[in-house]
Amino acid sequence: MMPCESALCLYFWMLFFSPVMTNTITEDIEVLVFLPKNNSYLFSHTRVAPAILYAQQRLKAEGGQYSGFHFNIQFENSDCVNNAFLTLVDRCGQKPDLILGPVCEYEAASTVRLASHWNIPVISAGALAAGFSDKSTEYSHLTRIAPSYVKMAETFTAIFEHFTWKRALLLYEDDAQERNCYFTLEGIYHLMTDFNFNSLAVSPDNRPDMDDILQRIYENEVVIMCMGADRIRDIMLAAHRQQLTNGNHLFFNVELFNSSSYGNGSWRRGDKYDNEARQAYTSLNTVTLLRTTKPEFENFTLEMKKSVEKARFPDCKDCESINMFVEGFHDAILLYAIALHEAMKNGFTKKNGSEITLRMWNRTFEGIAGQVSMDVNGDRNGDFSLMSMTNAEEGTYEVVANYFGANGTFQLLPGFNIDHFTLKVRQPPITEIQDKSCGLGVSALTGVIVGAVLGTAMLIAFYFFRKNYRITIERRRHSEECDIGKHRQLREDSIRSNFSAA
Repeated sequence: MMPCESALCLYFWMLFFSPVMTNTITEDIEVLVFLPKNNSYLFSHTRVAPAILYAQQRLKAEGGQYSGFHFNIQFENSDCVNNAFLTLVDRCGQKPDLILGPVCEYEAASTVRLASHWNIPVISAGALAAGFSDKSTEYSHLTRIAPSYVKMAETFTAIFEHFTWKRALLLYEDDAQERNCYFTLEGIYHLMTDFNFNSLAVSPDNRPDMDDILQRIYENEVVIMCMGADRIRDIMLAAHRQQLTNGNHLFFNVELFNSSSYGNGSWRRGDKYDNEARQAYTSLNTVTLLRTTKPEFENFTLEMKKSVEKARFPDCKDCESINMFVEGFHDAILLYAIALHEAMKNGFTKKNGSEITLRMWNRTFEGIAGQVSMDVNGDRNGDFSLMSMTNAEEGTYEVVANYFGANGTFQLLPGFNIDHFTLKVRQPPITEIQDKSCGLGVSALTGVIVGAVLGTAMLIAFYFFRKNYRITIERRRHSEECDIGKHRQLREDSIRSNFSAA
């Protein structure tokens, strides 16, 4: 009996535990991470590195099918110019299995091109510009783990179509390096081609021409802004003083990356203009990433704060804040682990970069802040919230609607007030002059028309002047003839008188 019982126990032991053993794959993975050491960036090494290490430890601690992956992570500095590209070139003899970052558009472009050529998967929480959407050639190995600017623009498309708005002003700050706001509103311009958009860029270093801005606002019905919170406040105050916040115009601002560095609907500054700003902000709505209250995310937030406090970085402002980049790079490790495990189970190795990349696309998994949905093009579907001031007396904001990118649905919440988004007076449509001038621009054509009108007016004036002149000449001639007749008569009378005297 004993040998049989032992054999039976062994059978059940193999039955229950062998699937776990066969699913666990052991592999060393070389990861190269590009993050700037400069803490002025929201995606600096100080902010993001703890999240990547947290994800690595989490996979190992959970003891699941990905616990056999050993990530050897090497951090390199990036400068948002070409540091990452040069570092990658120098490592041509030691190519990594995975690249995380860079974030900045210009630096990411060259790095992703080389990585795609070398068949290395790249996952970034940046490279969000519309140009990276084309994955057919040079960006074929790029997976974007954060919602791109075009994904954010889908939210505005849903809002505009719901309210049948057609005309808007895109007002943004444009710096010389990251150009986050430029690329953000480019996404709107790129996607919403059926709408009439005007754009105006202002420099973050110079005082803007407020008169020009107010005139542009007056000419449009909707204003979409992307700029620093203080500058948005200045514009809203100026617009309010010109009575542009009385319901004839609607204002939106984009809060980038869940960061207070950009306009986040905060009107309060503790100065004498607070009351006026509160009134102005009743017309300002904010589009931002949907936030989560998932318990795991709360634990993650606490751990990130502890890491930053322990490191003691005095020059890092708000380093303990969890933004889109912190979440994204954490989830990048999870996504890669899922795709690599699936690829290796199907006979591929970690060097099959294109295969692993494709297995990261068109899938859904559970990230640190909630469900992460990747589309068929390797871009994360974005969930966004629309916030509005629902208590004008207190000046408090709340989420009034959500947009879910995976299925393209727009959810109206109880706080949503349709009257708030209904324009009291719609601006009349401006009829554009079509260019039918055989090569002449619209301005040149306008000049020709104005010249023709002036010429006609001058001809008419000349006609009446000539007619008047002729009448005047005839009257003068008639008068002169009368005068001559009178003089002749007087002279003849005088001669007669002299003859009579003789």
